[in-house]
Amino acid sequence: MNLEESSKGITPERCAAEVVEIIPLIVGSIRAKMRNQGEPFLSISQFRSLMFLYRYPGSSLSKLADYLGVTRPTASAICERLVQENFVDRKEHPHERRAVVLSLTETGRGRLEEIRTITCSNISPMFEEFSEEQMEVVLSGLALLREVFDCQSNNH
Repeated sequence: MNLEESSKGITPERCAAEVVEIIPLIVGSIRAKMRNQGEPFLSISQFRSLMFLYRYPGSSLSKLADYLGVTRPTASAICERLVQENFVDRKEHPHERRAVVLSLTETGRGRLEEIRTITCSNISPMFEEFSEEQMEVVLSGLALLREVFDCQSNNH
């Protein structure tokens, strides 16, 4: 968004432009922090897969592929590595012969929590200079974004 556009006031289009601009910066920063913590066994796609299965246990491979924005074979390969590490349990769907049901194992849940904790502790210093009011604004904005994007993802 250029300076001229930012002076046009608060509109849905401006909100969308700001989200499109800032989210890649946030994701890039999180990726860098995860890489810097020396996590050799978990890619960003694997981490995102674990997060998705934490939020949506019992999901299908198709839903995971849609979430990751990859093909089913790619999601299957990501999932296979997670199954081999005992982070994900893959079972046949009880009613659909060709479908599978994915869920986190206890090991997967523990590993996800460990990585989240380490990553959060690496990111939290970025907010140390914020006042309590500024942090509240950030949290409120993120809560609104969660509502918007959770609603969108649940409609698909």
